[in-house]
Amino acid sequence: MALVIYLLYYVVSITTLFFHFTGHLERWGMEWLILVLAVTVFPVVLYL
Repeated sequence: MALVIYLLYYVVSITTLFFHFTGHLERWGMEWLILVLAVTVFPVVLYL
């Protein structure tokens, strides 16, 4: 189960970055998703 959540997180992250760099997130007013992903990665960076 943990592996599925892990893979799902990465799929969402890669998709979000793709939409960010193509400019779609800004057009849709969803740039805040980048900040949400950054906050969710931050504890893992501290753990390492």
